Amino acid sequence: MSTEIKITVGSVIVRVKLNDTKAAKSIKEALPIKSEASTWGDEVYFSTPVKASLEDAKEVVEMGDVGYWPPGKAICLFFGPTPASRGDEIRPASPVVVVGKVIGDPTVLKAVRDGDSVTVELSE
Repeated sequence: MSTEIKITVGSVIVRVKLNDTKAAKSIKEALPIKSEASTWGDEVYFSTPVKASLEDAKEVVEMGDVGYWPPGKAICLFFGPTPASRGDEIRPASPVVVVGKVIGDPTVLKAVRDGDSVTVELSE
C-alpha cells in the first residue's frame, strides 16, 4: 500500500508518493516534520529527525525523485541538475535512497528559496 505525503515549502506545495523502502517508512513514522529549506542547484533539501540507512543507494536520480540523504538526515527533492551533475544527469552530493516520486510537475520547486519554511505531513 503506497502512502502519499504533502510537502509545503514556502508557497509551493508538492505531493509525493512514497515507496516501500525502510527509509520511506521511517519518514512516514516521523510525520509531521517541520524544517527549513536549502537549495543546491535544482534540488531542494531539508533536515529531518529521521535516521535511516543507505539501502539501494543511487548516485544518479531522475527528475521528480525524492531522496533521503543519510549524512545530513535530509529529504532531497530533485527537479534538475545539481552542481555535482555531469551533463544532463541529476546527481546528488553523495548517494541517496530514493524514497518516493513527486506527483505532477517537480519544476514548481524552482520558486523555493533558502530559508523557506517546510512542513511535511500525510496527504488528505
